[in-house]
Amino acid sequence: MIDYTTLSEVSAKRIRNTKESFVRSIDNKINWNSRLIGIKGARGCGKTTLLLQHLKNNYMDLVSSGKALFVSLDNIWFAKNSLLDLADSFSKNGGKILYLDEVHRYEDWPVYIKNIYDDYPELQVVFTGSSLLQILDARADLSRRPAMYNMQGLSFREFLNIKTGNDFQELSLEEILQNHSRHAFDICGKVKPFEYFDEYLKTGYYPFFMEGLDSYYMKLEETVNMILDVELPLLRKIEIAYVPKIKKLLAIIAESSPFMLNVSKLSGAMELNRATLLSYLKSLTDAKLIDSLFKDLKGVSSLQKPDKIFLENTNLMYLYQGENVDKGNARETFLINQLSYNQTVEFSDTSDFFVNGKYTIECGGKSKTGEQIKSLKNAFVAADGIEAGSGSKIPLWLFGFLY
Repeated sequence: MIDYTTLSEVSAKRIRNTKESFVRSIDNKINWNSRLIGIKGARGCGKTTLLLQHLKNNYMDLVSSGKALFVSLDNIWFAKNSLLDLADSFSKNGGKILYLDEVHRYEDWPVYIKNIYDDYPELQVVFTGSSLLQILDARADLSRRPAMYNMQGLSFREFLNIKTGNDFQELSLEEILQNHSRHAFDICGKVKPFEYFDEYLKTGYYPFFMEGLDSYYMKLEETVNMILDVELPLLRKIEIAYVPKIKKLLAIIAESSPFMLNVSKLSGAMELNRATLLSYLKSLTDAKLIDSLFKDLKGVSSLQKPDKIFLENTNLMYLYQGENVDKGNARETFLINQLSYNQTVEFSDTSDFFVNGKYTIECGGKSKTGEQIKSLKNAFVAADGIEAGSGSKIPLWLFGFLY
């Protein structure tokens, strides 16, 4: 058996030192009893902390006895040792729970995860990876094995809970649309949302804001560069020589997000053919750096032109545009970001967003009326600058309680 003492010591230390002051709500949605669990998410959204907190809050007895282990697969230990050997030795030493972080950093990881799942049924395996992770692999089809979950940056609700110590619960889209006045009244009785809303838009999406705001945008820029310089070449086989073009493409989108795409014009400016441009946009969407909006998702192919492109969240807008962010654009970016986590959002010719094939939502300031959409069924206005709304006019901030 191989010696993994160093990994075990590092694991125990990291788990013990993990803060428990705030736990993401996704912790309650995951079926932690499943034998194989996968958690995908963009770099910086808190996947590592989620695993460490869950071990600390539920399995400290197993951690102390060496039967629960947290391992990051970018650890130098794996330069000379195999993941399969680790699983074998861990199992023979009575191991029960194996949490694997950053699986995408391990070559041929789907094959190894499949083998561990098939050959060591006594082990529960939980793994995290990039939002670019592709579970379907020709050599190891994992698509039917793991219970997969997607993790996004903080919602406005979670940000409020961190900042105020409240325990506001999620609201379904239907609850917000039908009972927004009551929910806004209840929430505003405990906090003033606008004391925190602008701060969230600028620096509240990534959990590392809790480490201090002085270095927030520096860390965010590092996060973006790691996705582009490391994860895209690693997981989408994009040659490193072409990464500068992708960075330029992202910068062009960021300058005028939301971005109405003219493929011919942009292809010429980027010196890329249509297929390559659209494949880059697909990779940026999967990397959670942009959000591509289509008119009809049912017929969308990998090389279809998006009708509108947004940066994935408003913090990215402020990273690229500084204080020059257009307020109207920030409103729309906030709304699609909060909606798209659990809803289907499509481009609409008559409004800003068409949601779940049923609801029309127009976004605007506090003076925004429903005149533009009054002839449509199930049509609503998401209005900024109001604490509470009435009828079909709903406070924009309240959509931040969707997850």
